[in-house]
Amino acid sequence: MSLRIPPSLLHRRFFLLWAGLMISLAGSQMQIWALFWHIRTLTKAPLALGGIGLARILPVLVFSLIGGSFADTVNRRKILFVTQTGMALGALALGLLTLLGHIQLWHIYFLTALQAVAVSFDTPARQAVVPNLVPPKDLPNAFSMTSIAGQTGSIVGPALSGLIIAYWGLSYIYIINAISFLAVILALVMMGSIPQQAQPTKQPAVNLTAIREGIQFIVTHPIILSTMVIDFFATFFSSANTLMPIFARDVLGVGAIEYGWLSAAQSIGALMAALVVSQVKEIRQQGPAFLVSVAIFGFATIAFGLSPTVAVAMLALILVGAADSVSTIIRNTIRQLQTPDYIRGRMTGVNQIFFMGGPQLGEVEAGLVAQFFGAPFAIISGGIGCLVAVAWIVRRWPQLWVYRGDEAIKAGI
Repeated sequence: MSLRIPPSLLHRRFFLLWAGLMISLAGSQMQIWALFWHIRTLTKAPLALGGIGLARILPVLVFSLIGGSFADTVNRRKILFVTQTGMALGALALGLLTLLGHIQLWHIYFLTALQAVAVSFDTPARQAVVPNLVPPKDLPNAFSMTSIAGQTGSIVGPALSGLIIAYWGLSYIYIINAISFLAVILALVMMGSIPQQAQPTKQPAVNLTAIREGIQFIVTHPIILSTMVIDFFATFFSSANTLMPIFARDVLGVGAIEYGWLSAAQSIGALMAALVVSQVKEIRQQGPAFLVSVAIFGFATIAFGLSPTVAVAMLALILVGAADSVSTIIRNTIRQLQTPDYIRGRMTGVNQIFFMGGPQLGEVEAGLVAQFFGAPFAIISGGIGCLVAVAWIVRRWPQLWVYRGDEAIKAGI
């Protein structure tokens, strides 16, 4: 198979957004893994690490539906200007507090929560704007390239995070992240205006009626709903990222540099998988491919929890990331192609509760289980829970198992 330029990158505005995100997401990943290490430095309690999950998910639960409605009503490019600036200021505050030696645990939770509010508006606008930048035929490729941008950042970010923690200190990670948001802001300036469709029969508005319409759309489309539900449960049970510093320090007995590479391992696998998918013209049998990838995700999580060495843990996490990347590309393609543009923001807002609620609440669950039974048990039991969730989804929505990807999705329950 000869390599080719991904068709989505031939569209200038998408390329600008993609390049900006690759830089910004690297900074964001640096901060996420630095926060876990920072909290572990301030306290040894696993529950404290679970607390960062609450700080990140509670604002999403409160504001996601509103953020989705905004993305269908307000110009998505303008929303991204505001949200990217807000997240940059939050990172800068973390950096300055740490640099001055005034940082406390509550500062981390509070500033993380404020950034999560911005994310609640940023994610629906950012995902919903992609179909405005490329034609439908290039949309699967666009999501594959978006995954590559995210996973590249997730490799570079944690790896640099470990090095910077070891040689410079935590404060510089937060400051560098603040600067990285300028890449997206500059891309938005260079892109110019981005047209988006309004609902044909109604005056666009942000209200309860519009929010209910978005929820009703999800509920009446079983293929879309089933992918959201499995996304939630798989990541809820198999979310072990916050336990990584405990697993690295207390189970494997390694330091900050090894921790950085363990943190990047999932993204190495995800990037490899996304690169392969980016070269595939068409993904066939999307339903079975999606479900199998989630099952592999669960098995690989179990293998990680059983890992006796750094090398085995790295291999297991690479497989976790590859499986997650494939499932992410497929489910994003299903949702965006089958959702009209006027309601894409609201659909993504509802979806944000599932795909962020799962891992963030999962971090709390993992912290609780680890507090009483240890980190390895929390990880292994989570992988088993993921497999049980896959089996239940296949039984509850059998149409997902036979979904090919080229048939129309009809409303129903």
